[in-house]
Amino acid sequence: MVDLAQLQPGETAFITEIALRNNLPKKFLDTIMLELRNAGFLRSKKGPGGGYALARPASEIRVGQVIRTLDGPLAPIRCASRTAYEMCDDCSDPENCHVRRSMIVVRDAVANILDNMTLAQFAASEKDAADVVLAPLRSEAG
Repeated sequence: MVDLAQLQPGETAFITEIALRNNLPKKFLDTIMLELRNAGFLRSKKGPGGGYALARPASEIRVGQVIRTLDGPLAPIRCASRTAYEMCDDCSDPENCHVRRSMIVVRDAVANILDNMTLAQFAASEKDAADVVLAPLRSEAG
């Protein structure tokens, strides 16, 4: 996604090129690109002038959406998930479980950062990306 976010508007890239630029196995990238295309993040075209491109501007794609598409819920444990909740086998009181409550705080913090970060921000230089990530945390602390 970062590779495609750095293309010029209207430009496309073949999966082989993306794999080479990012030192990724093509077969692995094929699977990821198909998931992202099916989720509506990418568009693809076959033949000359074809390849992959973002389906909408990088400034309109939230990193949290992409991560959920590829990896599932952001919660570090199932009992803290909003969308894939599963009670722990050894828990008798999930509402008062200290581990679960702590992991919900972690889930919410991660979601707050990733859902407010666009692919354009994520694709920016490391310093800029760090500023984007840390800005909400600084404002909450200050």
